[in-house]
Amino acid sequence: MAARAHPEDDIQKAVADHLRARRAPGVVWWHTPNGMKLGGRRNRRGVSIQGARLNGLGVRSGVSDIIAVHAGRVYALELKAPGGRASDNQLEFLADMEKAGAFTCLCEGLDPALRVLEGWGLLQGRAA
Repeated sequence: MAARAHPEDDIQKAVADHLRARRAPGVVWWHTPNGMKLGGRRNRRGVSIQGARLNGLGVRSGVSDIIAVHAGRVYALELKAPGGRASDNQLEFLADMEKAGAFTCLCEGLDPALRVLEGWGLLQGRAA
């Protein structure tokens, strides 16, 4: 079987499915799709026009895969496939969120991510 091109996508989709099915009352969560590849026109220096526009609007590199708010608290969860490594921008985002008072975690794999979300009280019940 060939290796998947984006193994983290499977983990993130599973986490999203758990959040949809098991989220605690009052939890608001989302994924910010900052990592999407931007095509389209480029300027004379080769810079993506769409990317430059988004940057100007405040898009930040390294935003965690899942951001959640519950009971006045903010959570940032960065997901990695087993053996995956966080980028410097992702680590900087997590550090900045933590300094601002958010709960943060970098998780490798689905089971650790679900345990963290359960521990934070964002998911009801326990994963099988």
